Amino acid sequence: MIKVLVVDDDFMVAKVHSGYVARVEGFEVVGVAHTGADAIRAVDELRPELVLLDIYLHDMDGLSVLRQLRASTERPSADPDVIMITAARDLDTVRGAIRGGALHYLIKPFSYEALRDQLENFRSLHQKLSELPGDAPAAQQDVDQLFGTRSRPTAPPPKGLAIETAEIVERILRETTAAGDDVSATECADAAGVSRVSARKYLEHFVTSGRAEVRLRYGGTGRPERRYRWTR
Repeated sequence: MIKVLVVDDDFMVAKVHSGYVARVEGFEVVGVAHTGADAIRAVDELRPELVLLDIYLHDMDGLSVLRQLRASTERPSADPDVIMITAARDLDTVRGAIRGGALHYLIKPFSYEALRDQLENFRSLHQKLSELPGDAPAAQQDVDQLFGTRSRPTAPPPKGLAIETAEIVERILRETTAAGDDVSATECADAAGVSRVSARKYLEHFVTSGRAEVRLRYGGTGRPERRYRWTR
């Protein structure tokens, strides 16, 4: 399980975000903090691997917390990754988060799906890191793959595609992939209750946005069948 610390000055918002995290397989909330000082203490005590960090805290701003976590030489074993979660939209704050080493920056309010995507990106990053040999230098393709994992945004459906239908197709893709299988446009259409042409548009959208992959299955005659799998 990946241990997560949730930091937010609003008790209800922290509860909602904690609930979001708990819904994502492989993650657990090990603590909640409502001030910057409490957040720093919690990192030392709980050793989370990821911190969801608000900007607006009562005693100090989240960027100051981020800088303290990165600057301290006394906590080499407690150096978590950080995703900023905030209503702050000004570019100076965004730049500060990037320069401070934050993995990502989610603007409130956001959906469960938006946070889930970032958590799954984080899990993928850690899996890829664990697969690299620790005693060998990284190849350029390894580095490119790791940095690419950090910055794959959730692309909204293009004009003409409905968010609700996209969510249904996404769920079908996720469930099929989790079961170790892939799905065709025809199978997806039957499960989603839409036409094959419509299902194909949504499936290709997920491929284009990097959240699904397609492979060809060759049969005896005719064109090969396109089969889709979720990759996030």
